[in-house]
Amino acid sequence: MKYIWVNRMTKSILKVNNLKAGYGESLVLQGINMDIQASEIVGVIGRNGVGKTTFLKCLIGIIHARSGQIELDGLEVSGMPSHAIAELGVGYVPQGRGVFPRMTVAENLVVGELIGGKNTKKQPELVYEYFPILAKRRNQLAGTMSGGEQQQLAIGRVLNGNPKLMLLDEPSEGIQPSIVQLISYVLKKIKNDLGTTIVFVEQNLDTILALAERCYVMEKGFMIDKIESGQVNKDSVRKHLLI
Repeated sequence: MKYIWVNRMTKSILKVNNLKAGYGESLVLQGINMDIQASEIVGVIGRNGVGKTTFLKCLIGIIHARSGQIELDGLEVSGMPSHAIAELGVGYVPQGRGVFPRMTVAENLVVGELIGGKNTKKQPELVYEYFPILAKRRNQLAGTMSGGEQQQLAIGRVLNGNPKLMLLDEPSEGIQPSIVQLISYVLKKIKNDLGTTIVFVEQNLDTILALAERCYVMEKGFMIDKIESGQVNKDSVRKHLLI
């Protein structure tokens, strides 16, 4: 497949147009539209089963679009394999963390170097600065760590590749509140310090309020609403969740 740069001036780092995707004969994403600017933190919210995880998997290339377009920094990436999208600077933290349990912390971080390709500066020491527990555990097998430590490792692994765009699926799931607060703080610091754009799927109200600058609301495979900057509050978010 030949990949072609889109001939258009744009400030969007991620632009999705009428994206449709699914599994087998089932169509999950019914026509998604999204426009993300550089250095934003944007939440994708909605009830269970509306297609949020499918959407992230489509962005990273695990699931291929049936139709529509995904543009990264003006480059059409629809149909690219996931490793090629990662090499363009997209890091993905899946639901359930997805660390390699029989590898050490340091070895897991090395895997993140695939993000951004060979010419991107890797930054393991910055990972240890943001997540000091990982420095203490660098020679420990990831599978022996707590859920909160594994989530820090999963984020750190992506961060080591110095991504331009981070995708996170339910970063608060199964983690104690104090660690969720730490992760939210670090993600905002990553955005402010490095200019990284962050898109995350979440159902935890406190995490959404702590992290999102604005939100897209998904329902039945469509983006049905947006919560704009300055309007992300308990009332505007709660009505779209099962709370």
